[in-house]
Order: sequence, then C-alpha cells, then structure tokens
Amino acid sequence: MGKIAFLFAGQGAQAVGMSRDICEQSPAARRVRDLADEETLRVWLGGTAEELTRTINTQPCVFLAELACAEALTEAGVAPQAVAGFSLGELAAAAYAGILPYDRAFALTQERARLMQRCAEENPGAMLAALRIAPDALAEAVAAVPDAWRVNFNSPEQTVVAARETSVAALEREIAARGGKTVRLAVGGAFHSPLMAAATRGLAAYLADEPINEPRIPVYTNLTAEPYADIRAELAAQASSPVLWQKTIENMRRDGFDTFIEVGPGRVLSGLVQKIDKSLKTASVRDAATLEQTIKQINEQIAE
Repeated sequence: MGKIAFLFAGQGAQAVGMSRDICEQSPAARRVRDLADEETLRVWLGGTAEELTRTINTQPCVFLAELACAEALTEAGVAPQAVAGFSLGELAAAAYAGILPYDRAFALTQERARLMQRCAEENPGAMLAALRIAPDALAEAVAAVPDAWRVNFNSPEQTVVAARETSVAALEREIAARGGKTVRLAVGGAFHSPLMAAATRGLAAYLADEPINEPRIPVYTNLTAEPYADIRAELAAQASSPVLWQKTIENMRRDGFDTFIEVGPGRVLSGLVQKIDKSLKTASVRDAATLEQTIKQINEQIAE
C-alpha cells in the first residue's frame, strides 16, 4: 500500500458529545480531553447545539475531539506519514505533527476562535456551498456581487463562497440565475475571506511570541497546498485566505499518499477526497465503532 495521511476537518460537522466514547475507552484520547477547561468540556460533552455552533465554542471543542480520535488511532498502531487539516483542522493537524505542544496549540485555537468570533460580530457574513455550477459561471456570479468571494476550493464539484450578510441574498440570486444551487453552511461567519483580516493580524501577533517546532511529519497547509514553508505566517494567513483543498489532496496523491483517514466528527473530508479521486482509499474515525472499523481496514490493506 501507499502512504497514509490523517485529515482533520473544520467547523460544520460538530455535535454535542462528539468523540465521547473514544475518550472513555482510550487513555490517549482521555489525555487530550483532559486539556479542556471546565467551560469547553461542558459545551463539548453536555452543552446545547446552539452553544456549540458559536465559533468561540466550536473551534476549541472540535480541535479536542479531532485530536482525541487521532491519538486513539495512533495508540492502536495506525500512524500517518503526513497530515492536513481543513480550516480549523489545520491547527489540530499542526499540533498532531508536533509544531506546538497540545496545551499551547489548544490555547492558540481558543485565541483563533476569539478573534474570528469578534470579526464575525463586527462584520456579519455567511458561507455557502455552491453546487451544480461551472467554475467560470461561479466566478461571474461572485464578481457581480459586492463583498462576496470564492473561499474554499473543495472538489471539482464544490466551491464554497463567502459574503457579507447584506450581500448573501444577491449572491444566492446570481448563482441561481446561472443554474447553480447554494446551501448555507453551519458556521458563524464569512471565514477565509477579507472580513477575517483582523483575525489574521491578531494571530500573527500571537504567534510571534510562540516557540514553534519543526513538524515531525509534513503538514500540508491550506494556503499553498504544500508542506509548510513559513509556519507562523501560513497559520495566521489561513484565517482570511482561501482553502485550497482540492489542490492539497492532488499534491498529496502526487507525493505518494493513497489512504486518507478523517479524524473527528463527520465524513465531509472523506467525501471530498472521493470526489477529487475515486481511486483513493478513505476511512473515518469519529466514534468507537468507526475506530474499530478503520483499524481493521488498515490491517487488511497492509496484509494485501
């Protein structure tokens, strides 16, 4: 078999209690859970869905849930040769690769959540998945609307757009007029757009004082779709820059990766990988049952 990569998802698939049973059965996952402060733990494992959808809560909770899954899988003997994370997931991927100790990476995630929540409150916006529309037509639709941007290049079939709240209805109309369809995402702002510029500045200032380690395995960054070249700058810039997800998976395939394991809630990234290249193998670990399934799948691949 080729090489294995772990994928860490962003906001959108979160659920109260995510990864709970993995933390109950895995000592490695429990060590991640124990990083949580009292309020994060309450929202993550026992809060309301409404509380969990607030950016300031979502990001720390998803970060810990993903790392818990990754550590449980590693504890079971499945380790990757590289990692990538989508949006927020890039922080979990970077932490897993050793760029920051987990407690410092968790603090960074809380700071990112705070900064992006503030940007979202000061500049309300939304993100929409644009479907069934050609790239050129989508570019035309976005160009016709003020304060709208293409931000997440997910697969040949899906691009996500972001817009200021006052521009969302016009953007939906422009896309529909060109035969496309939009689905509003369960996120709290126009992430990865210029409306998050203040968050990037805040993250750059925060990271300037953080000791950064070289990653023990490559981390493919959203900004360039290549392994990190300038960790501080790329981690800060990704909050207000597009996510080049399709290109990331294509570059990892180029570099010999053929098995992608999504760790954390949902199966969004697994689905995108299949849309990018159906020949690639995917798996996901989000609870105890899928952990067991994935371990079995990887062992069978190794035995082939």
